[in-house]
Amino acid sequence: MQRIPIRFLQFLAVAYAVLFASVAGANSAAPQRKIECGQDAELRLSSPGSSQGSLLLVELRSAKSLKEIKAEWAGKEVPFWRAEAGADAGPSVYRALLGVDLEQAAGKYDLALAADTQSDEKVSCSAAVIVRAGHFATESLRVEKQFVEPSPEQLQRAQAEQKRLREIFGRVTPERMWQGKFRVPLDGVTTGKNFGKRRILNGQPGSPHGGLDLPAATGTPVHAAQSGRVVLAEELYFSGNTVLVDHGLGIYTLYGHLSEISVKAGDEVGPSALLGKVGATGRVTGPHLHWGLTVDKARVNPLQIVGLPGIE
Repeated sequence: MQRIPIRFLQFLAVAYAVLFASVAGANSAAPQRKIECGQDAELRLSSPGSSQGSLLLVELRSAKSLKEIKAEWAGKEVPFWRAEAGADAGPSVYRALLGVDLEQAAGKYDLALAADTQSDEKVSCSAAVIVRAGHFATESLRVEKQFVEPSPEQLQRAQAEQKRLREIFGRVTPERMWQGKFRVPLDGVTTGKNFGKRRILNGQPGSPHGGLDLPAATGTPVHAAQSGRVVLAEELYFSGNTVLVDHGLGIYTLYGHLSEISVKAGDEVGPSALLGKVGATGRVTGPHLHWGLTVDKARVNPLQIVGLPGIE
């Protein structure tokens, strides 16, 4: 029998140890960051940091009921909602989402929180959240002149529509209008492409792509990602036939390039409600669904909210 060299056996032992450690790490959940806030209250962050275009879940657990919570992050107020308490969570659990815009500058941002108990005891704490730079693709294309040089009338229209959308995204409905987890709006589709991608058209850099492109054929049904209220349902210059749904607490989902719209502004829609059908309207080269997510005016990859633990 041929003898196996000792060095080879040592190599195998190290390799198996590394493999086991990597598998164990992949199967174990990352620990939450916990910060004491006084009065038996604790602030928890799903992660100590994030990257451009992503989401963080914030949870405040308190042994005493709170009558008011005020929080601020990156210069914006952070709205909380009351969540169901678990068996070991105490009587009060409150949650919020921090949306990191895809163009938010990398760096450290402080989350400051203050609250009052029912007996007017003060609860306060702060946490530093590190935002890392995202990694988004860049693509250079040569296209027809009208795609990069709209007429003065088209440009005026597009600018007016962008201003209107910014005004809508700036409105925060104070109550949560969804129940349960969010879904991808196309049946059988689990991923998309082009979020954050910046296109250079005929040498002119454009804005980064603020949504996700989901592949589908014209006529494919488009469903609401969760329940909410339709605040816009019309044709726009860039995104064509567009539906915008307000889910409350500053969370909006946008559905663009539709061939048909099945709802109107003011409609209350349930989870998975039919909003329209996939198309190729607006400034687009082929049929697909443009799906966008805005959280407190931050453009976030919408897949971040799908199945997010604690969102329900």
